Amino acid sequence: MASTLDALGESQYVLVTTYRKDGRTVPTPVWVVRDGDALAIWTPTQSGKVKRIRRRPVVLVGPCDFRGNLSGDQVPGIATVLGADATDRVRGLLKKKYGLMGWLTVSGSRVRRGRLGTVAIRIALT
Repeated sequence: MASTLDALGESQYVLVTTYRKDGRTVPTPVWVVRDGDALAIWTPTQSGKVKRIRRRPVVLVGPCDFRGNLSGDQVPGIATVLGADATDRVRGLLKKKYGLMGWLTVSGSRVRRGRLGTVAIRIALT
């Protein structure tokens, strides 16, 4: 599993597929960072994916381009919405991985939404 985890953590984008109440899938391309033995993504706190993950934490994740076109297989995972301190840590990881664009995006979001306006999600591959 480490090779899959490494490959996904090094991807520019991953497609995270969450599930609606009726079982329909909702795929979303997002930035990703390696977070120890898992992956982490970052999103607005009130986004649909956060609500869906809180209701059903099972997700699929796979490498993709910025438009969400898969470039490999999706693998199952369990997603966990992180607290404020862990989200701050993931913001730092995103800034480091994505350079100037990461710094501008994360900092701009914090100015617009505040510290609690975005949340990190940790995905443990299963």
